[in-house]
Formats: sequence, C-alpha cells, structure tokens
Amino acid sequence: MRSIFFIAWHDVRHQLRQGGTLVWLFVMPPIFFYFIGTVTGGFQGGLTGGTATPIVVAAENPGFLEEQLDLRLRENEFDPEWRAQVVADAEGNLPRRVLTFDANLSEQIVAGERVKASYDTRASALSRDFEAIRIQRSLYTAVADVVAAEARSAEPLDANALAELNAETRVWQLDVSTAGKRQIIPDGFDQAIPGILVMFTLLVLLTSGSSMLVLERLQGLLRRLASAPMTRSEVVAGKWGGRMVLASLQVGFAVIVGTFVFKMRWGPDVAMIVVVLASWAAFCASAGLLLGSVAKTEAQASGLGVLVANLLAALGGCWWPIEVTPGWMQSLQNFMPTGWAMDALHKLISFEAGAVAALPQVITLLVASLLVGALAINRFKYE
Repeated sequence: MRSIFFIAWHDVRHQLRQGGTLVWLFVMPPIFFYFIGTVTGGFQGGLTGGTATPIVVAAENPGFLEEQLDLRLRENEFDPEWRAQVVADAEGNLPRRVLTFDANLSEQIVAGERVKASYDTRASALSRDFEAIRIQRSLYTAVADVVAAEARSAEPLDANALAELNAETRVWQLDVSTAGKRQIIPDGFDQAIPGILVMFTLLVLLTSGSSMLVLERLQGLLRRLASAPMTRSEVVAGKWGGRMVLASLQVGFAVIVGTFVFKMRWGPDVAMIVVVLASWAAFCASAGLLLGSVAKTEAQASGLGVLVANLLAALGGCWWPIEVTPGWMQSLQNFMPTGWAMDALHKLISFEAGAVAALPQVITLLVASLLVGALAINRFKYE
C-alpha cells in the first residue's frame, strides 16, 4: 500500500502543477455553471423566467379595447408600449417586436366587423415560435372576453362591461399540482450543475489523466518504475489512485461552488448523492487509465478524450434535460455512463425519488468501473 500511495501522491502533485489542468479543474466549471444555468433557466419563474418581453403595439385610435388587450398581453409576460403608428428611431431601426391592429379597433369590433392583427418580430428562431404562441393566446383570450361580455349584457359592448367581467370570479378554475414527489423537468442550475460536473470530471480525466500516462511512457518514466521494487499491480493501482484523487478534487470543488455560489439545492438524500459522485469518479479514473494505456501519443490521448467526453455528455443528458429529447435519445441514455450518472442525480435531486431509486445506477457505475479498470490493467504497458 505504501508504494500505491507514493505513486498516487506524486501523480496528483504533478497534475496540479500543470496550468491547463488547473484551468479546467477550477476555472472553467463555474463559468459553465453560470452560462448554461442562466441560458436554460427560462421556465423557472414563469413563461419567460419572470422577465417581461418588450413589445410595441401599433393601433390608431384603439378605443376601450386597448385596456383589455394590454391586460391579456401582460398576463402572457409581454410589456406592451402602445403607439398610433410605428416610427423608426434616430438610427433608422424599427422596434424589435411589433403587434399591429387595424385603425378604430373598438368601433369595428362593436360593429361586428373583422379586424386584422399582424405580428412581426426579429427574435431568434429559438424564441420566435414561443412569442407567437403567447401572442395568439393573448388575442384569443381577449376575443373570448368580448364574446362573454356581449352575451351577458343587453347593452352594446363597452369598457364597463369588460370591467365587470374582469371583476367576477371565474366559475371554472384549474388547479395544477404534482402527484406525489416533485415531477418537473430540471432546468437552470438544477440541470447545469450536475450536468457540467459530470461532463468536466470525465473530460479532465480523459485528457489530463490519460495524457500524463502517455507522456510518462514516451519519456521512459514508466520503465524506471518497472525496475523499482514494486509490483506491476502496485504501479497500476497507484496510477488509478492518482486519477481517483484528481476526479475527487473536481467533484468536490464543483459541489462547493454549486452550493455556496449558485445556491444549488441537493435534496434530502445528500449521502446517496455522495455515493453516486464517488462511483462516477471511480469510473472516470478507470476510463482515464484505459485511454492512457491505449493511446500512442499525447495528442491522440487529448483529442480522443475531448471527443469521447463531449459525445457522451451530449448523449447522456449533461447539456440539456434528457426529457426534452426524442424518444430514441432517451432510450440511448440508458446505455451511456454519463446517462447513468445523470439519471441517478436527477432522481435524487430533481425528483426526490429516494436513495433506493439510485441504487441500480450506482451498481452499474461500479461494475463498469471494475470492467474498464480490468481492461486498463490488461492493456497497461511500461513502454
């Protein structure tokens, strides 16, 4: 055991002296936490994350329906600015989002005439359809208000009829709640922190962890270990131990930053989460050792490490909630090591399914760690 600890300790010391390793170990994860967590957190505080979308409503003499349409647009998290017509700014730019109605809107509606509405937006393709759905919902709700107000009053439609309608308690109300434990799809930091943690642990071990082993082989350092008074098993175990410590540092730092900087809520089964992360660290250590044993050059080890880590991260649900992907991709996740880790973490953190729910994934990760480790031992060579 003394030889194993000696090799592991010196491997870790050497790794922590490398600037690239330190950057990917301690600098990049928090940056990715913030970026991915912010980008994917849009549905936690409402339709748009609690931030109203600015929109210009162009309507000449809209009449009393302006107030009702304004109400429905704000309910769908728009921030409308009403204008008689659309005018470009000093630089000649038109507003980013414009909802246009025919002139004399209220008079035409009261007269039973058709009113045309058009929506023009320069939003990105990712949000354009979502904006259109919210616009349509606002308009359809306003139309329903007009129909209901006219049906319940013998007088012509006016602002008072709509005000009375808004003041009444709705007969039908929809109460939405989860059945049992939390069942919402993880997003924001709930998705980003576990996902980036899993991805970066694998990435660091498949790049830095494997490259160092290749470099030691090429420089003849492993041949010197072969002549030292220690067995081959002790050398391999020491190399695995060094990578396990590196993975543990990555996981531990990510957990600390996620907890105290990004206020991550880990749920009630923290002990089981530690077991899952330890199992994942063990798998990454074995994978790094295997890649370092089969790669012939340092560049080959780094290139393969980046490719494999990113591919497994994408297919395993590290970049986005796997629930939003097609069915075939959700099925494919069951065969990915990253998928096993993410599935277990989401069961414990997002769905609070209980510690027992993550046992199959933990067992699978440990068995995979042993199998990959055994393959690494078989392929390990001094030169």
